[in-house]
Amino acid sequence: MSEAFIKQFGTGNGSIKERKFQAPARINIIGEHVDYLGGIVLPAAIDFHINATIRPNGTSGYRLYSEDFMSFWETNEITKSDKAPWANYILGVIDQFMERGFEVPGFDLSLEGNIPQGAGLSSSAAVEVSVGYAINEVFQLGLDRTEIALIGQAAENHFVGTNCGIMDQFIIAWGKEKHCISLDTSSLKFEYHHFDLGNHEFYLIQSNVKHSLKDSAYNDRRADCENALRKIQKIHPGLLNLYSLESSTDLASLGLSDNELKRVKHVITEKARTERVIAGLRDGNFIDVGNALYECHDSLSKYFEVSCRETDFLVETLRKEKIIGARMIGGGFGGCILVIDQIGRMDDTRAKIDQAYKVEFGMRADFYQFKISDGVREII
Repeated sequence: MSEAFIKQFGTGNGSIKERKFQAPARINIIGEHVDYLGGIVLPAAIDFHINATIRPNGTSGYRLYSEDFMSFWETNEITKSDKAPWANYILGVIDQFMERGFEVPGFDLSLEGNIPQGAGLSSSAAVEVSVGYAINEVFQLGLDRTEIALIGQAAENHFVGTNCGIMDQFIIAWGKEKHCISLDTSSLKFEYHHFDLGNHEFYLIQSNVKHSLKDSAYNDRRADCENALRKIQKIHPGLLNLYSLESSTDLASLGLSDNELKRVKHVITEKARTERVIAGLRDGNFIDVGNALYECHDSLSKYFEVSCRETDFLVETLRKEKIIGARMIGGGFGGCILVIDQIGRMDDTRAKIDQAYKVEFGMRADFYQFKISDGVREII
């Protein structure tokens, strides 16, 4: 069991045992910034994780501890904490269970994990899903994985205050070893795709530029898209979401602002790139997959404007080194680059990138290899 939990809360009275649950991080191969616009995304769970250890405490209060932040928070009320912001992701999940009419008795809970903070690998969603799954299992509430994912998303939207889509929580709930999923975020229908790269591999480069989606322009980008959709629907009233806009549409006729026009250009071109990547992974055409990743990054930088100097530099350096493909992932403004290349080239690439990055920005870029993993689960 968790040493952090025992150290913080003790061994209990023996009649009620603590239980431990693990939720993975995630990557999204393609389909960036379309999961809140009705788009199709291609995420996979990966073997970085958050562990949540929980034990009912027989009271109406919640005692929470984060090993990563070395921080304790105790409360009987489900209200946001300014002193322990990490606790809001837990409290938000409790709040959403209660909103759905469930009683959530008091418990002790500790969190620990190895997901790099600010890397764009969805550590916050991993917390939400691990806590939601743990509450559901410990108190036998009977919800399925999709409902757990929706609770996590609602916690982040309505309690934490980040207007995220469903993709992160969904793949963390439904992930499957050696598989990615194509998820239609407008219907939540999804399909598993066996993950076989042959003599190729994905890996991550951490820019070490920290971001916070809540404090960044993430919500502004979403507002641009929502404003654009309202304008377009006045001309095309049958349009259900921005992702459904045909690529042949005359964008100049839609009355969009410059920013709205750029956001729409990214969305409709990302749709075609997603189709290419799904086909490329299926057919083993990794060159086309890589080209689509580079094109995605260019669009995220130029049209969606969620990249930054550091991530642009990393991608451009990789392109000059003839790496097969790369792009920024996650909300943006820092975080990680997803790379696809032939197995065996990473060490040489690391040496070249590390030197160039230090010269340009005075800091290092960290490289992470990973495996595709299962979604949230209990650890016995």
